[in-house]
Amino acid sequence: MPNIKSAKKRMELSAAARLKNRKERSRIRSAIKQVRAADSAEAGAKKLSEAVALLDRAATRRLYHPNRVARIKSQLTRHVSGL
Repeated sequence: MPNIKSAKKRMELSAAARLKNRKERSRIRSAIKQVRAADSAEAGAKKLSEAVALLDRAATRRLYHPNRVARIKSQLTRHVSGL
């Protein structure tokens, strides 16, 4: 447990950021699963656009590395085009 006031504040901020990041990563994983579970190309394309928006925002905020986001988007796009 930190004794210094600034360390206590940093610990609280880190905890809040950790919760926010977990929530955002969960939304992204759910969006990816919805794209993969789509049964038609139209539904897949709609879910893909939602997932891409979330992934791009995550890359901008450095929640995920931009190259990882690009790889995931490429995989999802290939999946939807194969439907």
